[in-house]
Amino acid sequence: MTGNNNSGINGGPSAAFYTLGCRVNQYETQSMEEQFRNAGFTIRSFDEECDVYVINTCTVTAESDRKSRQIIRRTAGVKKPTSIVIVCGCYSQGDPDDIAAIDGVDIILGNTRKSDICRLACEYLEEKKERVLVEDIMAVSQYEDSYITSSDRTRAFVKIVDGCENHCSYCIIPSVRGKIRSRSKEDILSEISRLADNGYKEVVLTGIETAAYGKDFKKSDTSPLSELIREVASVEKIERIRLGSMEPTVFTEELVKELAAVPKLMPHYHLSLQSGSDTVLRLMKRKYNTSQFLTITERLRRYIPNVQLTTDIIVGFPGETQELFHETVEFAKKCGFSFIHIFPYSKRKGTPAAVMAGQIEKTVKKERVTRLESVMKDIRSDILAEFIGRHTKVLLETQTEGYIDGYTPEYIKVKIPHSENQGSLSGVIRDVVITGTDIDDDGSKCLSGIFQ
Repeated sequence: MTGNNNSGINGGPSAAFYTLGCRVNQYETQSMEEQFRNAGFTIRSFDEECDVYVINTCTVTAESDRKSRQIIRRTAGVKKPTSIVIVCGCYSQGDPDDIAAIDGVDIILGNTRKSDICRLACEYLEEKKERVLVEDIMAVSQYEDSYITSSDRTRAFVKIVDGCENHCSYCIIPSVRGKIRSRSKEDILSEISRLADNGYKEVVLTGIETAAYGKDFKKSDTSPLSELIREVASVEKIERIRLGSMEPTVFTEELVKELAAVPKLMPHYHLSLQSGSDTVLRLMKRKYNTSQFLTITERLRRYIPNVQLTTDIIVGFPGETQELFHETVEFAKKCGFSFIHIFPYSKRKGTPAAVMAGQIEKTVKKERVTRLESVMKDIRSDILAEFIGRHTKVLLETQTEGYIDGYTPEYIKVKIPHSENQGSLSGVIRDVVITGTDIDDDGSKCLSGIFQ
């Protein structure tokens, strides 16, 4: 959920936002918030009484759909008569009729016209005319303008590309996000320059398929992504650059060499593996096998000192036997991921995997999640132990009672003793000595350290 109390025009309208799903959705919500704020709206918490409620939905799993429906019904059922509810995002793009059947929803958008959402809301406040404005996403060929000038985090996420054309057999996202549409380099750099002027030291370049940036541009001798990264690195006040989740096949030897030559690019990459079994990867219609994936991890480690790799893995995919799951477990150990986001397979209507033979029972998927989580914790413990005694730089973020936390260049959290009466350090990069390990608020293991 996003939304902070901010002053608008005295007695003016108010708006609140609820976000489900990925970093791209979070970025798009921040951009929509800025539209309303610039139009004089006060941005409030979602549980406060408001004139406009915007729900940015997700449809990546069946659980995402359920959560989206739940918050839509809850909001539409308790709003005051003069308030309006706007639903947008991936779930509404994929199933607008389902949302239209919910009483109290006033405007339905998909994944277009978010840049116009404030004007549409203002028109509705005048006209009170319900609208379903979901367009054919596959007919959209231009990147829709969006921007932010601030973020509720010490690092700012910057969207650089929309759409996905991978068509993995389990994934509904290409049909709700459409074709690859890259943002112009000039717009990206302009936004990052504004963020830098507002005090942000770290940016994360992200998108639905980040690695596809520039795929829709005219071919050139250089990678559009590496060219963009070099130019972002030239923005003087930006000290750190990160990339969002990446398709592994993009990491050719040439690209890795180019990335290694950019000091501001942090040594952490999130590679979407999804399975460590070649049989399952073929069923998923992924574009690599485990041998190719392992070569890519070795390439990154060869050229980028201290690089850490994280990943996503889906367990319980149709046809994944116990033996094939064991292959994934062993491959995860071989790759040495510092963190694994583990998901039980979720059947998505309209995807090839939804009608495949060999669907796995929910209890079996749950057992496999637990088993892989245990393995991941062991791998992570070994990796974190190697950090003890190191001197590193940490971008400080959240201050709580007795300590402040932040992230190393390798994107590993560190907790550092610090009291409030010593002043706020949020957004500051400090030298830290790693002294041991600790437990994060979510129960995962992290590092502990002290300021140099």
